[in-house]
Amino acid sequence: MFRSIFADNAALALDDYADLASVPRHRTFQQNDMIDLFRKAVPFDFIAVAGMDCDGYGFGHGHSIDTDLPPAFLELYYGENWPRQDPFVSASRGASGIVVEEDVYKTSPPEQRLSYILRSFGVLNRTLVPLLRNKTVFGAVTFCRADKFSDLELAYLAMIAPSLHDAFVWPIMEKFAADHLKLTAGEIACLQGASDGATTDGISSLTGFQPATVDTYLKSATKKLKAKNRAHAVAEALRRRLVS
Repeated sequence: MFRSIFADNAALALDDYADLASVPRHRTFQQNDMIDLFRKAVPFDFIAVAGMDCDGYGFGHGHSIDTDLPPAFLELYYGENWPRQDPFVSASRGASGIVVEEDVYKTSPPEQRLSYILRSFGVLNRTLVPLLRNKTVFGAVTFCRADKFSDLELAYLAMIAPSLHDAFVWPIMEKFAADHLKLTAGEIACLQGASDGATTDGISSLTGFQPATVDTYLKSATKKLKAKNRAHAVAEALRRRLVS
């Protein structure tokens, strides 16, 4: 329910785009009712939801960002290629827990130009909650506020971050992930049957494919999803929103 309501608020007009590559890299929003509700619990100035669980779209690549950060800031930050030089981003890529800008800069201070850009746009005290799969950060939610967040506020942000990320990214993954992974309609149908607990013969009855074809589709889908076996492939398909 949460994801559905939020997605209706946050989703783009995705019908305007042919594939994942054509979706704008940086998607800005000025106001969002659900975000405003979260701000009442823990006030913050800006939020950035980054990364998708697809090759090339992970956190730090700048290929998938939903944010209310000023567009002029994004243009300058990415135009001058600061993600490659920003110690905060470097620390976040390998993070296993919350990353606080102030803590990073104590040992790895930023260049003067970067500090000036951040201050000029009021992008202060960046605090990042990483999202991991197999110890790899594939996405993140970053909150900005002039004052440092308390431990209680950090616990709350860590709790809501996965749902926020899911809500923003889900409409895009649902529409484009299968194509991006080059999964065929037959492979998706067989993965759906397997996710419902059906055996090869059961999937055959549901889809009309011969049992040997079902096994072939599931084997090829397993390879494309870089899964270890059929059960792992189903788990990956569910996590990536390829099946329900």
